[in-house]
Amino acid sequence: MISNYLKIAFRNLVRNKVYSFINIVGLAMGISAFLFILEYISLEQSVNGFHANLPNMYRLLNQSPKGETWPEIEPGWALKAKEAFPEIKDFCRFEQGVTKGVVKRAKQGSEPFRESGIGFAEANFFEFFSFPLVAGSAKSLQKPNVVFISESSAKKYFGSENPIGQVLILDNQFGNAAYTVEGIFADMLENSDIRCDMVFSLETLKNPANLNGNDWAKLDNLDSQYIHTFFLLDNGVNPKAFETKLTQLRNKLGKENDGTKFRLQAFANLHLGEAFSDDLQTVSNLKYVYMLGGIAFLILIIAWFNYINLSTANSLKRANEVGVRKAIGATQSNLIWQFLGESMLVNLLGFALAVVLVVGLQPVFNELIGKNLSFTNISLSPVWLVGVVLLLFGSVFSGALTAYILSNFNPIETLKGKFNKRSKGVFLRKSLVVSQFAISIMLILGTVLIYRQLRFMQTKDLGLNPSQLLVIQGADVGKDSTFNARKTAFMNAINQQSFVQDYCVSGAVPSRWFNFMTGGFTQPNSKPGDEQKTYSFAIIGEKYLKTYGIELKAGRNFTEAECNVEWNDNSKVLLNETAVASLGFATPEEAIRTRIQWDERQLEIIGVVKNYHHVGVKQAIQPIIFYPQNNSAYITVRLTPENIQEKVANLEKIYKTYFTGNPYEYFFVDDNFNKQYQSEQQYSQIFTTASVWAIIIACLGLFGLATFTAESRTKEIAIRKVLGASTFSITALLSQDFLKLVLIAIIIASPIAYYLMEKWLQDFEYKVEISWWIFALAGISAILVALLTVSYQAIKTALMNPVKSLKTE
Repeated sequence: MISNYLKIAFRNLVRNKVYSFINIVGLAMGISAFLFILEYISLEQSVNGFHANLPNMYRLLNQSPKGETWPEIEPGWALKAKEAFPEIKDFCRFEQGVTKGVVKRAKQGSEPFRESGIGFAEANFFEFFSFPLVAGSAKSLQKPNVVFISESSAKKYFGSENPIGQVLILDNQFGNAAYTVEGIFADMLENSDIRCDMVFSLETLKNPANLNGNDWAKLDNLDSQYIHTFFLLDNGVNPKAFETKLTQLRNKLGKENDGTKFRLQAFANLHLGEAFSDDLQTVSNLKYVYMLGGIAFLILIIAWFNYINLSTANSLKRANEVGVRKAIGATQSNLIWQFLGESMLVNLLGFALAVVLVVGLQPVFNELIGKNLSFTNISLSPVWLVGVVLLLFGSVFSGALTAYILSNFNPIETLKGKFNKRSKGVFLRKSLVVSQFAISIMLILGTVLIYRQLRFMQTKDLGLNPSQLLVIQGADVGKDSTFNARKTAFMNAINQQSFVQDYCVSGAVPSRWFNFMTGGFTQPNSKPGDEQKTYSFAIIGEKYLKTYGIELKAGRNFTEAECNVEWNDNSKVLLNETAVASLGFATPEEAIRTRIQWDERQLEIIGVVKNYHHVGVKQAIQPIIFYPQNNSAYITVRLTPENIQEKVANLEKIYKTYFTGNPYEYFFVDDNFNKQYQSEQQYSQIFTTASVWAIIIACLGLFGLATFTAESRTKEIAIRKVLGASTFSITALLSQDFLKLVLIAIIIASPIAYYLMEKWLQDFEYKVEISWWIFALAGISAILVALLTVSYQAIKTALMNPVKSLKTE
């Protein structure tokens, strides 16, 4: 019996080639889109899940009175907390950022590399976390001047040589130091939020002689926030209650009562957060993951609706077959199993084609989202079970519904030919068409909005001119007694180049973060609690404002002499407009007549800078305090527009003349700003692809329905033509019913899409308006696509010879 069912199923697939093609291809496209996005979601859900201690691992965070959280902690709190609370089984501190620098082999002629993926870690780093070691003992990190490197770094620096026992030289703000390689770890991949290429022993910084005068980095200090701190808690510890105890310890021992609290974040929630309402800082965005999951499910629904629609429509052709089978004794259950088997065969073929599409298009999808995914990623997290259940449920449900409708025909009526005159299933088919196009229209609206928001962020006036601004990374190697003279000579050399319009030095540059965040600022009329406000700190030279095209609102700029004053001897600052307002000044003019207090120091506000977007338009403009220093961490050069790469090469020659042994690294400010919107760019591409995919699937179904409608009305159309109907009127007749359905879909989709778009825009500080023309554009696009899809079949039918049609009918 089963073999008989299979024969019938294959015969029907071959006999109805158009419908079979549309069903299988539509299902394949829907399932492949679902699998692609399931790969991404599985990877996102699996991040950090491989650590053995995961259930009891927590990250320590600071939280301001305004609710802002950040992970940089004063290093001394880990020691104080471990001494005070037995609930802490262990802790691990890890720093990645302030310790970056230039690395090279301790071998004559070795090439130096500027490494940003390096960090200093606690002695227990490879025991606290579950990063696999390829060579060496985890306990070796307990010694000072030891480094563990990744497999990729081992090949990069040592080639085929054995790295164990070899020496690497690190030049950074802590000076020049040699580190012995005593371990190799497997590359930290995309399933980890902690990713670095080199792990240096934090034990090294316990010796004050290794700090190079940077006392703020002492590992027992409670003043400087720069290190990430992780706790391993005992089983049964309530994180919320323990947060309170940690904050009480902070208030008891801390020097500043600035209202900052300690928060504990489960390490399992570090990547995506616990829920939408989670107010703690995360690496990725849970909303985007759910959004992509929703898109995948909606595209799959469109494909299933296609199948149900075409199968039920095509059922009229099989009414006589059902009638005969029932008349000779087939039960309803026999027919249900037969048609359910046919349905599962179509779904199985669709799934097989979907796998082929996924494998073939994987490189394209990976480039689209900027991740290295594969089909095996689906198994990385339990979310694949949800995917399997959805696929099975959808396949069985769509098949069962079709099977039930087909098996429920009345054999007497079908054999008498009365069935064709009835309108069974018409409402269902119309509802499914409306649903398909409503989903497609919502995706179109989402695509247009994301693109507009992206363009808005890319083109918004930043309050500075980022064009042709080249930022060169300052030198780390060779900071000896001749360094200042070489730096001055380098500045003079670039100033003499005809293609250099302006240049400056600074410790912070727009499109990147500030030097640090700090508080404790007050003015004579400050209110209680004002000292708890946080300010961004930017160290700049006297040419910074001019080079970047940033305007002064009031007062004056720093002078060269003021930028050469020692840090602790300086008494002058600039503020931006937001900082002026935060300090409680009514006007910029009032601010420059007042001195402000920073802990024990008095600072004179000599100028107010017009607000500008230092880190991009995704965040509100921060209150910024500018401090004068000739810090050469970054050297910014404004170039003339022509032959940019040639000028970059000329500057490289000059740079290497004065800073031998330093790698020449640079970036352009406008490119760096655009990189901040990379996630929006990716989601814009994903939405565009999903919209096109959904529309193609919906149009395949619409084409199939139009074909069926034309076939079922062949006799009617022939009679109309004989009676004088024109080709245009017949085309309009066949098209209008479908266009009505698309109009209903537009009416349904618009308010839903508006609500969802408003919700999405809430995450942006600066955003576009949701204009009426977006809905008009999406609606017109849907109507045109539907019209083109239906018109082909309608015109083809209208052009048929009526005599031939009436003969065959």
